Amino acid sequence: MYKEKLENILKNVQKPARYIGGEYGSVIKKNGALRFAFCFPDTYEIGMSHLGMKILYNIINSDDNFCCERVFMPLPDMADAMRKNEILLYGLESLEAIRNFDFIGFTLQYELTYTNLLAMLDLAGLELLASDRNDTDPIVIGGGPCACNPEPIADFFDMFVIGEGEEVILEILQLYKACKSEGFIKSVFLEKAAQIKGVYVPSLYNITYKKSGEIDKIIALKNAPETVKKCLINNINDVLFPDEFVVPFCDIVHDRAVIEILRGCIRGCRFCQAGFIYRPFREKSAEKNLENAVALCENTGYDEVSLSSLSTGDYSEIELLLTKLTNYCNPKNINLSLPSMRIDSFSDDILQKIKSVRKSGLTFAPEAGTAKLRDIINKNITEDEIMKGCKVAFEGGYTSVKLYFMLGLPGETDEDILGIKQLVDKIIELYYNTPNRQKGKQISISVSLSTFIPKPFTPFQFEPQLDKNEVIRRRKLLLSELKNKKVSISWSSYDESLLEAALARGDRRLGQVILNAYKNGSYLDGWEEYFNFSNWEKAFADCQLDMSFYANRRRDYAEIPPWGMLDFLVDRDFLIEENRKAHAGITTPSCREKCAGCGVSRCLGGARLE
Repeated sequence: MYKEKLENILKNVQKPARYIGGEYGSVIKKNGALRFAFCFPDTYEIGMSHLGMKILYNIINSDDNFCCERVFMPLPDMADAMRKNEILLYGLESLEAIRNFDFIGFTLQYELTYTNLLAMLDLAGLELLASDRNDTDPIVIGGGPCACNPEPIADFFDMFVIGEGEEVILEILQLYKACKSEGFIKSVFLEKAAQIKGVYVPSLYNITYKKSGEIDKIIALKNAPETVKKCLINNINDVLFPDEFVVPFCDIVHDRAVIEILRGCIRGCRFCQAGFIYRPFREKSAEKNLENAVALCENTGYDEVSLSSLSTGDYSEIELLLTKLTNYCNPKNINLSLPSMRIDSFSDDILQKIKSVRKSGLTFAPEAGTAKLRDIINKNITEDEIMKGCKVAFEGGYTSVKLYFMLGLPGETDEDILGIKQLVDKIIELYYNTPNRQKGKQISISVSLSTFIPKPFTPFQFEPQLDKNEVIRRRKLLLSELKNKKVSISWSSYDESLLEAALARGDRRLGQVILNAYKNGSYLDGWEEYFNFSNWEKAFADCQLDMSFYANRRRDYAEIPPWGMLDFLVDRDFLIEENRKAHAGITTPSCREKCAGCGVSRCLGGARLE
């Protein structure tokens, strides 16, 4: 335990509350339980806002045989102090080094955190490559959305959970416990674990490459399944959801009670990875959601409840749930937040519910400036629906709106870019022509531009990302036209987007690139002040690999993708057909309107999960 050493160094680092543990709601267990270090590869403020960590922390700690502790990425001042004072990375609950734990688990939320994984393993005093760690070292396991293509980081991990880990995580821990009682041999445990649905063990797969650089074959070894199917929870209403959260000592990004009201999405936007890898669409009952919200507020004292989902307006009982929640929240002055509202599902009834206590900001994502491009990406919202949603907001007293758009979408032309300007102009005009708007207030519109990034398991996984010069040209075109003082514009860094695209569709050879980048000094790459693109350029060059091969190249339909051994239940043929429909400008209706035959229903035997 590092308590005394920490007391000496914490007074010299920023926000020491990040590193001390002991928060209300944290779970302390006696010795004897199998220990799992849940590592979020970013700062405390970001990791403590993540709902997935809260859910798995609760599930693992609900079993007396296991204990889960939280671990976050220290910022450089703390990391340097830890090295200087010989403090290994530790769990916040026990303040003990995680190298002595049984499992070290990473949630993989964002490709630019990959060097953080190495920094945390390094700070823990462990070898970075899985092949260099022995039977007495912890099992390093990963999961989360980026695990849909774990190949760039496969060399650093013993295993991955593919899909939803709520039910499979305890099965893995129970198998480990049984193997420990029989005399633990890591290779034997991993071979047995590979037979669990949703478990991918990268060392049991051999990858060969063509001279062109494309993958030639993926060969499963030692009875590992040729295809690893993602794991699914059987009933979303029955999943153990936390009735309390660990309440942080310092401000975090999303410091509020969060309830997951549904999982999956019915829409099928062709760029959206989450909309495909989280299929099928499943809803919790209004009663269960209310129960979760009340328990969290009563046990934590939070004064805001956020309804988490990919598209909150698609929840079939949204008005019933909001009525129940406002009946509870209003007398207690608890705010309601709906952060994922599609503009076409935004109604006056919903607005009245969410602003009844106090207003939260409104954010909409048209993604594209013209109907033609919105059809290509299957956004399935019309300009009339956009204007109707904005009108509801303006009549409800809102004077500011944030709009998200993407540059470089497949099929995008200069006309589509200028369409963003025209749409913004129409929204401004609508505001001043709305009789019931808030008088004496100017409208404020924030336009956020991100660069399109092709992601695995989407219809656009085959598409190239635009090169830097073309993205800059298109950005300048919009900026030259959109000069209204009522509009502020921000955009993502192209270098970061290029690297993200390369890592998202990368293969196992990128493991050495990531390792080189870390040795070059890169980590915290998701933070602008720490991102050093030249480190990455050198890392790719030293490995004789090219970012453009991974990011800027169109993939042939017949090409084997790096993630070809994984199955997220959506048919590859369906993704190909959706890509073809995109190029033809043909839309696909939502799952609620008509089943598009993506393959999920067939994989479930026609059953519908609740």
